[in-house]
Amino acid sequence: MSNLFKHRSSVMTDGPDRAFARSFFKAIGFTDEDLSRPVVGVAHMWIETMPCNFNQRRLAQHVKAGVREAGGMPVEVNTISVSDAVSMGTEGMKASLVSRELITDSIELAALGHSFDALVVIVGCDKTIPAGAMALARLNIPGIVLYSGTINPGKFKGKDVNIQDMFEAVGAFNADKMSAEDFKLLEDVVCPGAGACGGQFTANTMATTLEFMGISPAGFNAIPATHPDKDDAARQTGRMVMGLLEQGTCPKDFITRESIENAIASVAATAGSTNGVLHLLAIANEAGIPLELEDFEEISERTPVVADLKPGGQYVAKDVFDAGGLSLVMRELVKKDLLHDTSNVDGRTIFEIAAASEEASGQMVIRDIEKPIKPRGGIAILRGNLAPDGCVVKLAGHERMKFTGTARVFDCEEDCFQAHKGGKLKKGDFVVIRYEGPAGGPGMREMLQVTAAIAGSGIEEDIALMTDGRFSGATRGLSVGHVAPEAAHGGPIAVIRDGDTIVLDVEQHNLSVDLTDDEINARMSDWQMPEPSYTSGVMAKYASLVSSASEGAITKPKFNGHI
Repeated sequence: MSNLFKHRSSVMTDGPDRAFARSFFKAIGFTDEDLSRPVVGVAHMWIETMPCNFNQRRLAQHVKAGVREAGGMPVEVNTISVSDAVSMGTEGMKASLVSRELITDSIELAALGHSFDALVVIVGCDKTIPAGAMALARLNIPGIVLYSGTINPGKFKGKDVNIQDMFEAVGAFNADKMSAEDFKLLEDVVCPGAGACGGQFTANTMATTLEFMGISPAGFNAIPATHPDKDDAARQTGRMVMGLLEQGTCPKDFITRESIENAIASVAATAGSTNGVLHLLAIANEAGIPLELEDFEEISERTPVVADLKPGGQYVAKDVFDAGGLSLVMRELVKKDLLHDTSNVDGRTIFEIAAASEEASGQMVIRDIEKPIKPRGGIAILRGNLAPDGCVVKLAGHERMKFTGTARVFDCEEDCFQAHKGGKLKKGDFVVIRYEGPAGGPGMREMLQVTAAIAGSGIEEDIALMTDGRFSGATRGLSVGHVAPEAAHGGPIAVIRDGDTIVLDVEQHNLSVDLTDDEINARMSDWQMPEPSYTSGVMAKYASLVSSASEGAITKPKFNGHI
């Protein structure tokens, strides 16, 4: 490939005036021949704090090989990542959602600072996946996102297990329903190697959306992290991005209103994580695509669940791959005209991908849409006097569509966890965890430590839980998150008191407290905004710039005091 395709990098590498820049590249092994080629960034989030991203340095070498074979000069970029699972239930969990913005910004800065002509982003743990797509949408240079893959299930007493089982085992152990020996054995075997959490939790939900959105090559994201085909997929990705560069095809050619709707349908059809709402709102924002909470409701309501996946179902992401991949889900949705025929970075359309699907004999993971697991998708959007700006309820993993309970109010996740551990939560409670929103936390922590402990103790069918924070994709039970406005911004959730009656009705799209508007306003008149948890550093910066969960918890710069 000639300099014709050095659309951006020529200003950095070409001509006598750029000799000093070439000298820097030559210092680390690049040659004149390399520098005559288009510069392609290969960004990843390798970090030694989790299995989710642990194979990314290896995959990067294969992506780079593909780029070289197709005539490019690959340069590797490393950003940070924060493990949701490792940090769950600690102050560190506040860093997780913040990291999405930081990863996006880091990739943008590296690409702008070094005049990349194209970009491949290798993603793994939850927030890295939307961050990769957000960076591509923001930069709009030829690019692809490649998911480094799901973990294999562990084996415990002859049964497949995943990290959800470990979180729920904490509740079982604390309730004397699991022996210390079994608890330790499960801990040792539940995560057998590299790869992101195995169920249709946030990582696999978002990896699914990117294939449906067309910004990841069809079939590549579903390949497990340690499967031998993953390296070849990485190599093909490197060659593929060079093809996009040659064609002049950019991310916004794939990230469109129609492809975003396909992505939402994939969340609904696989009973995916509620975090999909937050992240797709953010991706749409970066691409300049209008998107509202009600779009998720409309699409989810018409899209049946066809994938029998944990946390509500039986199988994990590796089983999807073994069954034939995500193209089987596409095939079923196409049957009912539930997808748009959008383009994929591999050159095909989604209808062509669906038509070419190959199903493993006897597979039970992806069901016929004529006999769906559930008639509607796994999320719903509610409003009401507790969530005037909306909230998200997770429908997977339970059958309840209505619940009326007595408020048990906690101002942070830790207090709720300790109350449950002490046996203080009871049947009929509507647990409220507040001041955990995007700004109030800050960082909108996931409540998996609490919800998993409740599930493990066996009372999840008798209570409900709401928060202005988030839920993990591994959460099951009747859980309402993303309540907006959040408590720290004076949302009605801030003035709920122990003993109030809270009513949830999915069919009526309603979340309300049994108080009149006058009673709520009277309480609000006595409410005072709490002091910020952080007054300096990255958390304070984030809290001052972050928007509502109903807008995707994106950060908005302020100019002359105006957003």
